[in-house]
Amino acid sequence: MAVAVETLEKLERKITLTLPVQSIQSEVETRLKKIARQVKIDGFRPGKVPMNIVSQRYGYSVHYEVMNDKVGEAFSVAANEAKLRVAGQPRITEKEGAPEGQVSFDAIFEVYPEVKLGDLSAAEVEKVSADVTDAAIDRTVDILRKQRQTFAQRAADSATAAGDRVTVDFVGKIDGEPFEGGKADDFAFIVGEGQMLKEFDDAVRGMKSGESKTFPLPFPADYHGQDVAGKTADFLVTVKKLEAVHLPEVNGAFAKSLGIADSSVDGLRADIKKNLEREVKFRLMAKNKNAAMDALAASAELDLPKSIVQSELDRMIESAREDLKQRGIKDADKAPIPDDVFRPQAERRVRLGLVVAELVRANNLQATEAQIKSHVEELAASYEKPADVVRWYFSDNRRMAEVEAVIIENNVTDFVLSKAKVNAKSVSFDELMGQQ
Repeated sequence: MAVAVETLEKLERKITLTLPVQSIQSEVETRLKKIARQVKIDGFRPGKVPMNIVSQRYGYSVHYEVMNDKVGEAFSVAANEAKLRVAGQPRITEKEGAPEGQVSFDAIFEVYPEVKLGDLSAAEVEKVSADVTDAAIDRTVDILRKQRQTFAQRAADSATAAGDRVTVDFVGKIDGEPFEGGKADDFAFIVGEGQMLKEFDDAVRGMKSGESKTFPLPFPADYHGQDVAGKTADFLVTVKKLEAVHLPEVNGAFAKSLGIADSSVDGLRADIKKNLEREVKFRLMAKNKNAAMDALAASAELDLPKSIVQSELDRMIESAREDLKQRGIKDADKAPIPDDVFRPQAERRVRLGLVVAELVRANNLQATEAQIKSHVEELAASYEKPADVVRWYFSDNRRMAEVEAVIIENNVTDFVLSKAKVNAKSVSFDELMGQQ
């Protein structure tokens, strides 16, 4: 018998399900008998509990489970028979007026939309490129030197200058009252590196070990500490220790300390360049992928299933709450997070997922074994023992699924760029890395 499917809205459908009461009662009795053989109740030997007692204690929950199972099975059969691609979970409610001996339910649900892929040749995509410069390599060398810097006590009469590490005690007050986070002992920072607010940094410059100073410090209006943002505090600071920073010389010994196979300055710079080029490659891929995905999504026509968008929205809100928990925010799980905050992003994700899936299906853009192997080896190349990392990836199906998803996205990006009008743009290394 053909399934009658009613269209309610663009993607919303309704099916009426009818089940024989006898089949439900029979299944309930079967499950209660199984429980009776296993249940332990005081005053009765195992397997000897009267059925009326088992029924009183477990009848309601078993009947609920059976109804859920039977309705779920009936809905699955009906949806398959009608050849419907169901999106999300159906909303099922009992329906009045069922024939005698039967029970009826209305199942309201959404179906996946038809995705009409647009003409990509009419789309414009900006494709960026960037090079690893000598200046970028120099900055990386400086970072590596700072990671291995050492400190030496300055002479007693030395004045604090930019680049020195200074250890201080300080206490701050607003309107004569101390405030949270405004006091510290033996607090060390490097002058001139932006670790402290500029006014604090400037106040310490020129001070000698053992000296104290009082100075005003106006907190910015957008300061992360809301209790002090936009207010001015009076700080008393005492310099307790002053140390000069020593950076290691860039030579063969420095290269060797970093584990560079070719323990020379040239070998160090070549290794840095190789790692930066790998990072640049991945960042360029990410930027160009986003541009291609935007063009792909904009060119397609489809309706979004509300249930799938809501599921994505729920996941994003839950992730945001989890992030707040990790940051130590009190009652983060109860924090109100309006749907509107994440809705545009949730809709974009759902839209893009449906469009990408259709493009992959229509153009056979699935990941190949060779692509998977090559991608994993490239990911592992930056580690000390690449072979171990490769084995780590291939030993876990979830990790491999993530790799496969990345490759499919890359295939889609390449396909879009091959069809669309591409506008090439060269960007600086700093701009790509977000340093400007």
